[in-house]
Amino acid sequence: MPKVLAVADEVVEQLWTEQVRRHDVDLVVAAGDLPFDYLEFLANALDRPCVFVPGNHDVDLTGYANVRGLWTKAGIPARWPGPAGAVNADERVVDVAGLRIAGLGGSIRYSGGPNQWTERQQARRLRRVLRTAQWRRLRDGRGVDVLLTHSPPLGCGDEPDPPHRGFACLHDAVRRLRPPLMLHGHIHPHGAVKEDRALGSTRVVNVVGYRVLDIPADDGEGARRAP
Repeated sequence: MPKVLAVADEVVEQLWTEQVRRHDVDLVVAAGDLPFDYLEFLANALDRPCVFVPGNHDVDLTGYANVRGLWTKAGIPARWPGPAGAVNADERVVDVAGLRIAGLGGSIRYSGGPNQWTERQQARRLRRVLRTAQWRRLRDGRGVDVLLTHSPPLGCGDEPDPPHRGFACLHDAVRRLRPPLMLHGHIHPHGAVKEDRALGSTRVVNVVGYRVLDIPADDGEGARRAP
């Protein structure tokens, strides 16, 4: 059963030291709004891959492509502003460390910054993720193990103020993908305990700060390996 170090939004000073090596994990997953050099340090110190989605305070990473190691934007060679070596799962479905991860970054639109989307825009981005996940399942029989987002679903761990309202379309994402885990950030605990929530059979986890989690991976025949 793969184990992940999940991080979001708040730097944990103890992790930005060699103490992070005590966590025996297979993968680092990041749900946004963290310094990219922090993510690079975690991946390098643990010698593990890193998968992330951008948060609403991250730089605009749209439009970049990596072709045989060369980063381009709009077909022109460009410097990749994201974390070196990490996999951007935003609006994608990626297979890393034995896990299939569907990603959808950003928050509800509340200002003019990057990585902010209206409900309609996010629903349109989600449709691409759902099509990719369906095609992958038809090809190899495997479902999505983790739904990685920056924002939570509407009414499921979000807040009432406009910048921290969740996305209604994420309920459809959970219903269609049926991942065992949905990991999100964006909602700071401010000293309170943020309890895990459930949407159907999916466990919804706020990973602001950090969490270490075992993830039941799909066995390729539509079943999950039990804990």
